Amino acid sequence: MDKDYELKHHKLEEDNWWFKTRREITLDLIQKNKGNKSSKILDIGCAGGHLLNFLKKRGFKNLYGVDISETAIKETKSKGIQNATVQDSINTNFKENTFDFIIASDILEHIKEDSKAIEEYQRILKKGGKLIVFVPAFRFLWSEHDEICHHFRRYKKQELKELISNKLQIKRISFWNFTLFPIISIVKIIYSIINKKSDQLYKTNPISNKILYYLLKTENQILKKINFPFGISLFCLSEKTQ
Repeated sequence: MDKDYELKHHKLEEDNWWFKTRREITLDLIQKNKGNKSSKILDIGCAGGHLLNFLKKRGFKNLYGVDISETAIKETKSKGIQNATVQDSINTNFKENTFDFIIASDILEHIKEDSKAIEEYQRILKKGGKLIVFVPAFRFLWSEHDEICHHFRRYKKQELKELISNKLQIKRISFWNFTLFPIISIVKIIYSIINKKSDQLYKTNPISNKILYYLLKTENQILKKINFPFGISLFCLSEKTQ
């Protein structure tokens, strides 16, 4: 991604409604799938280390992060996450069967050969280990934001299923950010029509940030019981079975 966007991303990620609720649903997926405080967890594309720090504050001990950005790794280590290294996620130096959980939030769309990434994640997961993936959904939502972030694609649900099921057994797949889908879709389409250049990541005023946070927090509670038929993002939980 562009350097200016990366710095802004790191600065806003801690308190932004989108990232906070995504961290919470990630924690829920870990806990509901036999994750415990000793689980060995790898965050692919750990950015400024906010997810790892979130897990650390909740007692998780075996936390690892990789990112291609030296700036990101430096910031992650500043939060006390020492097992953070500069690596390309499709060719890591980890041994086979290392991790109980791998988390890849908004990573696959940045990788040209995303199938190689899934192959690598499968290699370094333990048998019975879980992969949690979040990706942007729906090609019609492609915008300047995707260009600035150097995305190769947005995903269809079936496309993501086929990609992951080649190497791992899918346990659950659903859309996420269902609640705000109509509003965000309209904004993205309008921006595309008028050719407005925006990375669509900006500081939200505290009141709006809190309202949006609780909207998605409520959605996360509903997601514990059902899957949504559409949304801005997709998430997939899969398992290494052999």
